Amino acid sequence: MAMKHFKPYTPSRRNMTISTFDEITKKTPEKSLLAKKSKNAGRNSYGRITVRHQGGGNRQKYRIIDFKRKKDDMQATVIGIEYDPNRSANIALIEYEDGQKSYILAPVGLTDGDKVISGQKVDIKPGNCMPIESIPVGTMIHNIELNPGQGGKLVRSAGQDAQLMAKEGKYAHVRLPSGEMRLILSKCRATIGTVGNTDHDTMKIGKAGRKRHMGIRPTVRGSVMNPVDHPHGGGEGRAPVGHAGPLTPWGKPALGYKTRNKKKLSNKFIVKRRK
Repeated sequence: MAMKHFKPYTPSRRNMTISTFDEITKKTPEKSLLAKKSKNAGRNSYGRITVRHQGGGNRQKYRIIDFKRKKDDMQATVIGIEYDPNRSANIALIEYEDGQKSYILAPVGLTDGDKVISGQKVDIKPGNCMPIESIPVGTMIHNIELNPGQGGKLVRSAGQDAQLMAKEGKYAHVRLPSGEMRLILSKCRATIGTVGNTDHDTMKIGKAGRKRHMGIRPTVRGSVMNPVDHPHGGGEGRAPVGHAGPLTPWGKPALGYKTRNKKKLSNKFIVKRRK
């Protein structure tokens, strides 16, 4: 997907880019696959802020995505590719032979009129879904399950893909976009191809208003706060951090501090860490 650049007739326009939405072929969503999406502005049931910098934003409705793809051996036709405000990837509206419609993540190369199918033994083409044990080694995949029948959990954002590296016993070695090598049960399903909207990460927001439309409120630097509000606060004028390294507002190290639980059950499935 190409990006549109603007002439710099204002300071914000100089660095702003937007998508040309070349992949989008359908403008209005399927009403039967919409759900209400309420906002809480980062607040819990007591009304206290538990996640900072959230609030406002445009009104949105949730698109019900079929991450499980359990309708086996029944072809579906792609009706259109749509924009989804809830994720970076585009989505495809498909209609099965029995008339049922559903949304799936739109991989690169999927267009109107294409046929997709899920099952144990189907063709290796973008949009088709099958167990990892049926996928050839070296294939690029996305929307990967962690437990059979649970629905895809890994590799669902725009432009991402994982590679099936090897199969050994009941497990498969999958290299994730982060570089992590992980064991995943061969019975788990995955979808062939790379998630679409590949230029999403090159987009420049350009101005503060676009962030507000997304529901993201301003972030204030800790160094301009008072000591009571942030570990970086206080001092006369522009003062340094005053610690061995930068800290979070709650006093935890902000850089290089490992937060993963060393006793987490899934640690044994990670063959090689990222980085």
